[in-house]
Amino acid sequence: MYRPDTTRRTWLAASLAAAALPLCLATAAAAQTPAAPAAAAATPGWPAKPLRIIVGFPPGSSPDLTARTFSEPLSHALGQPVIVENKVGAGGNIGADAVAKATDGHTIGLFINGNLTIARLINPQLPYDPRKDLAPLSLIGVSPLVLTAPASQPDVPAGADGRAFLDAARRAGDRWSYGTPGVGTVGHLGTELLKARAGIAPVHVPYPGYPQVATGMLGGQLQMALLPPALAVAQERTGKLRLIGVTSSGRSALVPGVPSMAEVGVKDLNLEIWNAFAAPAGMPAPVRARLAGLLAEIARSPDVRAKLFQQGWQTVGSSPEGLANRIEADTATLGRVIREQGIRAE
Repeated sequence: MYRPDTTRRTWLAASLAAAALPLCLATAAAAQTPAAPAAAAATPGWPAKPLRIIVGFPPGSSPDLTARTFSEPLSHALGQPVIVENKVGAGGNIGADAVAKATDGHTIGLFINGNLTIARLINPQLPYDPRKDLAPLSLIGVSPLVLTAPASQPDVPAGADGRAFLDAARRAGDRWSYGTPGVGTVGHLGTELLKARAGIAPVHVPYPGYPQVATGMLGGQLQMALLPPALAVAQERTGKLRLIGVTSSGRSALVPGVPSMAEVGVKDLNLEIWNAFAAPAGMPAPVRARLAGLLAEIARSPDVRAKLFQQGWQTVGSSPEGLANRIEADTATLGRVIREQGIRAE
């Protein structure tokens, strides 16, 4: 059985998917955003140099693609270059720490939800505190995960629907296993939440990432997993995996043909991964307000909305308050899972 390496255990946070996709539960409240002209008037002389967007994941990863989608329109709006800088490692926490400690007034970060919510709950020794050291700017995109299983399983009747699949999972108890990209990730905490809601008891097996989880199901080592939509659909099209339900409150436009978990009998499960921009808490409030307004406006532009959808995100483009509310709600919900299960960095 695979176990995460020491660095990953020590830092841990939610990670997402097919390259960092990662937590959460409730639909974002998209409040009104500040008007760009008024914010610009309140920040004379800023920006005085290029703006950095720090991403805690490698080039080509989902957070990196999102950041680069914003860099050109944001540069045009600010009249300064916008540089995407990858500071990779520890599930995005190395990059998050770099943003939290930035003092130049020209650095922000693109984060997955775990970095802004439960990272500190998983590892109290984390060198930054999401709530104290980072200031919300805008929730950019959300996506459900998809409960996925091998197309054929000995314990599951042929042609079984989602309800019959979950009945089989209840009968199997701890003879079944589920895979995730590691302890404390969206897939891990989300499946623990699903276990409580659905009355099932599969055993957790951590893997290096979502692609390896999918391979584990194809090889028969795993009986189920929560996967990002793009990866789940790609494997379903080969006929090797089946899609049971999405973890959002209703059906998702990203996978419209897949029922919600409520439709297959699991109530009160609303789990989404998301990404968002945040700034160092010490960045001047007028500068943060200007950036928040511009980022939300860019997110909701037709061109960027289309690009984000292709990347696997439904666009939000919230105010700082909307993102703060989402952080608060998700931290509370997933914090309960962490406390009840005694989950900690290993």
